[in-house]
Amino acid sequence: MDASLIRLGVDIGGTFTDVVLERGAEQFSTKVLTTYGAPEDAILDGTAQVCAKAGIDPSRIGQIIHGTTLATNALIERRGARTALITTQGFRDVIEMRTESRFEQYDLNMVLPDPLLPRQNRFTLRERISAKGKVLIPLERAEIEALAEDIRTARFDSVAVGLIHSYLNDIHERMVRDVLAEMLPDVMVSLSCEVSPQMREYERFNTTVANAYIKPLMKSYLGRLEGRLAEAGVRCPIFLMHSGGGIISIESSAEFPVRLVESGPAGGAVFAANIAARYGLDKVLSFDMGGTTAKICLIKNQTPKTARVFEVARTYRFKKGSGMPISIPVIDMVEIGAGGGSLAHVDAMRQIRVGPESAGSEPGPACYGRGGTRPAVTDADLVLGKLDADNFAGGSIPLHTDQSRRALETKLGKPLDMDAQTAAFGLAEVVDENMANAARVHAVENGEDLSGYTMIAFGGAAPLHAGRLCEKLGVDRLLVPEGAGVGSAIGFLRAPFSFEATRSLYMKLSDFEADTIRDVLADLQREATAFVRSCDANSDIQAEFKAYMRYTGQGWEIPVVLTPEQAANPDMSTFQRLFEEDYANLFGRVVEGMDVEMTVWAVNATTPPAPVSPVTEASGTGSAAISGTRDVFDPALARAVSAQIVARNALKTGDVVHGPAVITEDETTIVVPSSRMALAQPDGCIDVILKPAGETA
Repeated sequence: MDASLIRLGVDIGGTFTDVVLERGAEQFSTKVLTTYGAPEDAILDGTAQVCAKAGIDPSRIGQIIHGTTLATNALIERRGARTALITTQGFRDVIEMRTESRFEQYDLNMVLPDPLLPRQNRFTLRERISAKGKVLIPLERAEIEALAEDIRTARFDSVAVGLIHSYLNDIHERMVRDVLAEMLPDVMVSLSCEVSPQMREYERFNTTVANAYIKPLMKSYLGRLEGRLAEAGVRCPIFLMHSGGGIISIESSAEFPVRLVESGPAGGAVFAANIAARYGLDKVLSFDMGGTTAKICLIKNQTPKTARVFEVARTYRFKKGSGMPISIPVIDMVEIGAGGGSLAHVDAMRQIRVGPESAGSEPGPACYGRGGTRPAVTDADLVLGKLDADNFAGGSIPLHTDQSRRALETKLGKPLDMDAQTAAFGLAEVVDENMANAARVHAVENGEDLSGYTMIAFGGAAPLHAGRLCEKLGVDRLLVPEGAGVGSAIGFLRAPFSFEATRSLYMKLSDFEADTIRDVLADLQREATAFVRSCDANSDIQAEFKAYMRYTGQGWEIPVVLTPEQAANPDMSTFQRLFEEDYANLFGRVVEGMDVEMTVWAVNATTPPAPVSPVTEASGTGSAAISGTRDVFDPALARAVSAQIVARNALKTGDVVHGPAVITEDETTIVVPSSRMALAQPDGCIDVILKPAGETA
């Protein structure tokens, strides 16, 4: 990357839009409230602010990396285009029947999420491709033309095409697209053979439908954004963060917007992985808490854990199978409705519940004074003393403590007979326990013990809650990096250009065909490399190869990483050895005498990661300059304590701050509990660790 290039990272969240401008080693950042009606307005506002801070004209920006929750929110809120699905005769109801598995076996009133498309929006064609890719029933053009007339009459804006076994033979899907393009040139078309060419028709169809559903919305938004930026003099290339942790072009993003689902959280995971590499940490818990959601991700060996399928809009918290599956490469994380704007209420059992409903930026928490009357997490943080009403967001957003108290007393205090502070304590403990429980579940699902992990916290609200979360999880060390309040936007600037191409091809080890495997992996490498080359024509491109394997009869596979040499010269005994090593690491043993199946192949093409300079960690030798004190409620002690106030920009390398304390900056506040102490590291990170044994608050 050219060190002289001025780059802009932009993250649209549910409450705030974060903007970071990077000029060499300098960074300038801001947070502005997200403008839901026209998200590009907040980007232009934030861009003007950071350019003013840097003293440059916006026309000097050379590259923009953008991530957004717009695609995710459109799916959750069902705000997509009028969409049709075309599928094989007999498979019209696949997206409604799902896999027929029950995620809650004994719940007689279990509610599954409705499919994105009602039955009357789903159409069929008489055609059939076999499980080996052979044409069994040819597709007639006249049938497609008749269906195109029905689509025209119904005025659909977008069409998803998902035919059986098209991942092996896409001839019929491409024929459908050609006819629709000829007869309905204004209708957008998404093919499953391009969006998600993988086996398992439910996941493949659902992913293709999701892509078609949000494609007009995202294409319109990206076009408006490009035009508005050009009007402001910013005519540089625009790239977008995708859910797998890499960057793709704006053209690819408009064609495959489903890859943008989870793009913001993916940037946060990349940011945390970069910090982990600086400190040589192999076990990291990434904790990203913004205004609307909290995201938790495991990072091992400085690489975020990835998956091929994830779920959007779960109807049951923490329950796999209760959401809408999206089959694309993604950084594996758990996400819950627990952000600064998450709203609290008292349920029928007289218990405090928090989220997933959020106040967002319109009207925002009660303390914003924008018409909100229900208590949010930010209201509790303000009443508990974690926030300074006069210096929130650098003083750009004044907070109203009286309105927070009124909301807490009205909605929580009266039903439960408690004062505002006790209600705030209860709200904060519930949301912290929700996040701690999500982290525990995620760790158990991955066979991990969090006690040996280091937490890296970022996002506007995370440093307020991370110390308490560490106490609940038994995590001894917490790092809050410089720029934590806009961490995801910084992560965009650290991400490589990358694209992962996948394809299903079923094969047993006992029927190993080395030439077929070599050809499939070579094709996928060419496809993935072409995507990356469209973004960066000059850099070297590396390829990472994976085979997804399982024992015969098992329902799900594990990823087995192959070296370039193993991909170019496939060998049955090598594949079996690699699979058994990975299987034993995950499950403790192998299954003797059972054949192994290979189902999905993947190649990730990526530009080389930027070099990371290791940090020489400081020893605590200095004393921080204290600017004052204020009462902060410590939930571990269940009482208010007098906390030192320290400005983060006043800390020098090696300075120590003993808890209880609050370390303040424009974009967030770090709460150091009574049980901890904070140390300023050379790279600007605040290292929050346990106090020595025997030392008290």
